This record gives sequence, C-alpha cells and structure tokens, in this order.
Amino acid sequence: MKAVHVNLLWLGRVAYSEGLEIQRQVVAARKAGSVGDTMLLLEHPPVLTLGRNAKRGHVLASEELLASKGVELHEINRGGDVTYHGPGQLVGYPIVDLRGDLPGKKGPHLGPVDFVRLLEEVLIRVCGEYRVMAQRIKGRTGVWTIANGQIPEKKLGAIGVHVSQGVTSHGFALNVTTDLRDFAWIVPCGIADRVVTSLELEAEVPPALEHVRDATARNFGRVFARQMVACESLAQLLRGANPDVL
Repeated sequence: MKAVHVNLLWLGRVAYSEGLEIQRQVVAARKAGSVGDTMLLLEHPPVLTLGRNAKRGHVLASEELLASKGVELHEINRGGDVTYHGPGQLVGYPIVDLRGDLPGKKGPHLGPVDFVRLLEEVLIRVCGEYRVMAQRIKGRTGVWTIANGQIPEKKLGAIGVHVSQGVTSHGFALNVTTDLRDFAWIVPCGIADRVVTSLELEAEVPPALEHVRDATARNFGRVFARQMVACESLAQLLRGANPDVL
C-alpha cells in the first residue's frame, strides 16, 4: 500500500544514548513494516559524535575538559566527520524506507545522496521562512549562508545519515539558539576554513526552537510530498495507534 504520510514525534530534550535507542526501535519497526516512515525531532544535551569518516584529531578539547563539562563522545555509524549537538539545536532523525514513493526516485530506491539533497532542501526552506538565505555548497554537505562581501559562507545545518536495508537513520542538526562557543571543542565536520552560525544570529527576529520545529515538520512534508501525522509518544507510534492529523 502506498505510504501517504510520515509519523511525526517530538521527543523534547533527551540524552544521546536514549536517542540512539529510540532510533534503533523505530528503525527495527520500519524494517519489519509495522510502522511507516517516521520523523523524530528532538534536542540533545551537549554531546560530540564522530561519524564513519571522522578523524579523532578533529576533537580539539581534551578528555578531561569534556568530562568536566559532562560532555559525552559517541562513535556512530552515520556518514561524515565530528559534530556537536546541544541545547538550542533542532535535531531531526528521519527514518525513511528509500524504496518507497519518494520525490526524484528513478530506480527501485532513492539514492542516499539524493535523500541528503532533499534534507538540505528542507532546511533551506526552513531558513527561508525566517528570511535567512541559505544554500548548498558543492562537496560540503549541509546548509550554508550566502557569502556577503568579505564574509564567507557560514554553516547553519549539518547532515549525516546511515542506510541499512534501505531504511535511513540519523539525519540533520540545525542551529537555532545554539551556544556556538561549544563548537570550539571540535573542527566542525572536519572543515577548518569556515565557521558555524545559527538562525538566532542570522535572522532579523530570532526564532524560538518550537517555531523552527514546526516549520521543519511542515517543510519536510512539502519536500517529501507527504502529510505529517503527529504521535503523542513512542509507545503510541510503535503500537500503531491512530494519531491526530496536523
């Protein structure tokens, strides 16, 4: 049966290890066909994650400094290098079967790179709602501001995904009101010649995370041509209860 919606679950602020476990449960359910495509939106406490291509030298802070601040470090199976998650950053974990009816699919499944391009489009549109012009940069996955005179592009959002048996996990992180000083602990995504920024700094009117959350869900539905359907809890999602339609 053709999937026409995406389950949407807002988790609030959860520890990174808890987020991994929730992803694991939803991915397993998606592979089994007991749930449809799902978007998890959440925040994490301060944490560093190293993707499959990460260089340990891109973590600049000492283990002692990170431990003193309660910052965990996780090596995970997503693509990309090292990144930071923390309060004020909207994190999205789209758990999507790439064999489904998706925009731009030309063969039996949507390619992972094409999936990443769609995620970039979602974030570009979200930024546009706050009059922040954003773009892709060839060879540098994620979403960036437009260069302005002597000011080069700055990174607003990072993307790194994993695909197993055609089902995606991990996803994106968009800086909304993030404390950007915490990025000094790393070389973000292994890119040393550019800095990170946030919607709070770039927008004329700084947006609240809750508003950006809703804009992200709305634009994900538009880009992926799906209706977003809200779930109240993970338990409701996994038991297949009938949620309310947004």
